[in-house]
Amino acid sequence: MNTWLRKWWWILPLLVLLGGYWLLPISGQVVIIPGGDPIGLLWPQMRLSPPAPAPGQEATLRVTDGVPWSYVLLTVDGQPAQAKRWPTGPDDALVWEWKFVVPEDGGCTLVFYRDCHTGCIERGRMTIGTGPPAAQTNPLPTKLGLVFANPERDWHGRSGWNVELTYALMAEEEHWGIDDLAARVHQAAGKGLRVLVRVDYDYGQSLPPAGDYLALSQYLQYLQRLARDERLRDVYGYFLGSSYNSLDSNSLAPAHPVTPEWYARVFNGYGEEIAHADNAVQVMRADNPHVRVLVGPVQPWTTDQDGEQRYEIDAPWLNYANTLVAALDEGARAKAATGIPLTAPDGFAVQAAGRPAAPELAGRDADEEPRLDLKRGEWNGAQAGFRVYREWLDIVNAYSTTRGLPVYLTVANTFAPDESVPPAQNYPRGWLTAALGVINEEPQIKALCWFLDYFPHDTQWEYFSLTRQPGRLLDAAEEFDLLLKGKP
Repeated sequence: MNTWLRKWWWILPLLVLLGGYWLLPISGQVVIIPGGDPIGLLWPQMRLSPPAPAPGQEATLRVTDGVPWSYVLLTVDGQPAQAKRWPTGPDDALVWEWKFVVPEDGGCTLVFYRDCHTGCIERGRMTIGTGPPAAQTNPLPTKLGLVFANPERDWHGRSGWNVELTYALMAEEEHWGIDDLAARVHQAAGKGLRVLVRVDYDYGQSLPPAGDYLALSQYLQYLQRLARDERLRDVYGYFLGSSYNSLDSNSLAPAHPVTPEWYARVFNGYGEEIAHADNAVQVMRADNPHVRVLVGPVQPWTTDQDGEQRYEIDAPWLNYANTLVAALDEGARAKAATGIPLTAPDGFAVQAAGRPAAPELAGRDADEEPRLDLKRGEWNGAQAGFRVYREWLDIVNAYSTTRGLPVYLTVANTFAPDESVPPAQNYPRGWLTAALGVINEEPQIKALCWFLDYFPHDTQWEYFSLTRQPGRLLDAAEEFDLLLKGKP
C-alpha cells in the first residue's frame, strides 16, 4: 500500500475535488464511485466474470451495493446491458447481475445507475481495457446539422448538430423513450456532435392541451427526469415542442389548441402566481442549473391560429410568434422583479423552409432562393421562403429578455408546409450551399439542420432522407458531404 501511495498520491486530491472516490484496481479494472457519500468508499462492489474477458466474449458483471436501490441500470458504452440476475427478496436485495458481449476492440466502459425512474444517477463505473474510443478532441465546428443523424454518417472531422425527439407519454417505449434517447445522445457525443432534443407531449400533440393541468404535470415530470438523468449530460439543449400553432400538432384535443399564452405558461409560468414554479424552465433548472431550455419552433405559413399582439406584418404565424415572445418576455420580467432569476429562454428553435418554385423568384435560378426576399403580396408582404428566418429574428430581438439570444434552425429543407412537394422532387442542386452561406453570415443563428437524415422505422419520411437519397435528394446528399469537407 505504501508503494502504491508513493506512486499515485496525486490522484487523491484530484478525486476529492471531483467529488468522487477511486477504489483500488481489481483484476486490471478501475472502478470510480461518484459523489461525496462515505458509503462510496466500500460500495458498490463491481466484479467481472471472467476477470479479463476477450474481445467478442460474453461476460457477466456482478454489482453488490450497500443500499437496495430500485430502478437500477447498467450501460455498456451507453447501451443498456441485459439483466441476468435480479434481487428476489429482502435477503437478496443488494446484488444485481448483467451480461454483455465485450466489443471487438476489447475496451468498454460499464456504468451502474440508480433511480432511473426519475432520472438515472450514476453510482459507479468500470473501464475494461482501454475503454471506448474517445471523441475527436478538436473537431472543426460547423453550423450544418441533421434531424435524426445517421449513426454511420462520416462527419469528416466536423462538430455538427443532431436533432433528436422524445415524447413524455412514451418515456418507456422503444426508440421514443428515454433509454433509447440516452443511447443515441451517447453515440452522437462520441462523434463530437452537439445534440438538440425536442420534447413533445405525445405523438400528434406537441405540448399539453391548453388548460389541461394533469397533462401539464405529466409533461413537467418528464422534463424534470430528462434534466436529472446523468446519461443525458451531453445534451446541448432541449426545445419544447414544434409546430404547435398548427392543428396537426394538437390532434389529442383540437378544441383546446396550444395558444401563445398557454405555451408561455408552460414554458416559464406566464400568467400564473409569481411564486409558482410549475413551469418547464424552473422545473428543469432546479435539477440541472446548466441545462439550456429553448423555445420550440412556430410553423410558418399556417393560418390555424393567430395572435393578439400584431406583428408589423399582419400574418397569422407572425402574430402568433410575436404574441408568444411578448408573453415569455413579460413572464420572465415579472419573475425577475421579485428576485426569481433565469426564467427567460436560453434560445429559440425556428423553422425556415425553401420554396424553389415560388412565383416571386421571377425567373431567378431556384438554387438562389435562400438569398432572395420572397415577399408575398397576399400575405401582406410576409416572406414566403427561406428568409422567413429574418422575421423570426426580428421578433426575438424585439423584447428585452430575448434580444440577441441564439437561434437554431432545426427544420430546413425545400418543403413548404402549405404545399405538397417533397425535397426528393423539388431540390435544386446548390440550394443547401446557398442556405449555409446565408446562415454563416448570421452570427445569431448557430445551426442549420436539414430535415431529415435517417428514419429506418417506416417510410413516411423517405422523400426527405439524405441517407436514402431518392430522386433529387442524391444531389442534396452529395452537397451536404462536400460542405462538411469544405468543398462547396
